[in-house]
Amino acid sequence: MDSMYDAIGGEETFRKMVHGFYQRVRNDDIIGPMYPHDDWEGAEDRLRWFLAQYWGGPQTFNEQRGHPALRMRHAQFPVDGAAAQRWLDLMSESLDELEDLDPAHREAIWMHMERVAYMLINRYQ
Repeated sequence: MDSMYDAIGGEETFRKMVHGFYQRVRNDDIIGPMYPHDDWEGAEDRLRWFLAQYWGGPQTFNEQRGHPALRMRHAQFPVDGAAAQRWLDLMSESLDELEDLDPAHREAIWMHMERVAYMLINRYQ
């Protein structure tokens, strides 16, 4: 059985998804400042590696970075509800650009995105 990674188009699809997301992040007033402005390509690679690995693709993230440890890696950033929602909004727009993405696959990916975004909230009002 194919992995989700293979089913939705592998590297090319994940590259488009993550690139579209980061094009939006660069100019975003809430989450843009949290990203390393001197390492956009590195940030893009890391998210693409993570998502590809999660969905059954290459294990590049673990090989390059070790265990994902998402909460630990994001603890230094002020992720409140507004930041999590903005991250989701930008990712949703990027997913919408993937014209060949089957609705059932999009829904599965989206459910994962929501779970992770809300899990990373570390600031409360």
